[in-house]
Amino acid sequence: MEGAVRDAYLRRLDVDAAPPSLEGLFELHRAQVEHVPYETVWIHMGDGWGIDVNHTVERVARGGRGGYCYHLNGAFSELLAALGYQVTRHVGGVHGPDGPTGEEMPNHLVLSVSGLPTDDHPRGEWYVDVGLGDALHEPLPLRADTYVQGPFTLRLDETTNGIGDWHLTHDPKGSFPGMSWWSAPATMDAFADRHRFLSTDPESGFVKILSAQRREANGVHILRGLTFSRVGDGAMQRDIQSRDDLFDTLADVFLLDVRDLSDERLDSLWSKLATSHEAWIAAGRP
Repeated sequence: MEGAVRDAYLRRLDVDAAPPSLEGLFELHRAQVEHVPYETVWIHMGDGWGIDVNHTVERVARGGRGGYCYHLNGAFSELLAALGYQVTRHVGGVHGPDGPTGEEMPNHLVLSVSGLPTDDHPRGEWYVDVGLGDALHEPLPLRADTYVQGPFTLRLDETTNGIGDWHLTHDPKGSFPGMSWWSAPATMDAFADRHRFLSTDPESGFVKILSAQRREANGVHILRGLTFSRVGDGAMQRDIQSRDDLFDTLADVFLLDVRDLSDERLDSLWSKLATSHEAWIAAGRP
């Protein structure tokens, strides 16, 4: 990562460059999830992003955008490496209530950082994940235990079912039940096929429903279609009422300002979402 891009990235996070440290890793992780939203607006505007990390870093550092796990953890791993952290990418899989399957494994990019031991965690390996939307606010020690972060209670376990080496169990209030991952290092090529499906296939949940999430210490803001909610302190839920309401909410709550795009593109997105929302209401909000 070029120095100018690194500095632009850090300015977006409002963090100063510093040598690797556990305190620095925690600060960077919190800043990333608080300033860079999990978002799929780009899918619903037909932008067709790839997962090349150089392009992703540029969008995050200078373009004011976010993305989903391949983009968020991909860019964050590049920033960590540029700052001198020992960071590794891993193949993971977010799963539903029936538990993990091998088929799901490439649907999530996981990070770990090593070389940061503490007295109570001498192995010095940390589970890092800024790409799950409503899960981690800070890194977790890579060891089996239960952890509380804001409104969520999270559980890490070494797996015994042959699917992955580690498993995260999310809080029942979260947006997914859990996620497994392999300890082996992975390259971005491991996610290329699944990215094509997730971002383009009509059967993909990301293609069906626009989503945005932004984590804070005491909760998370969530947008699904035109339903805006918050989990945690100040919990609420309401429907987005108008075109201006949508783009103001994206800008003010999710720090995602797309209002500089053409009126034609913004009108098209609003029309698409409003039509889907009306059909959802007519179906009884299943």
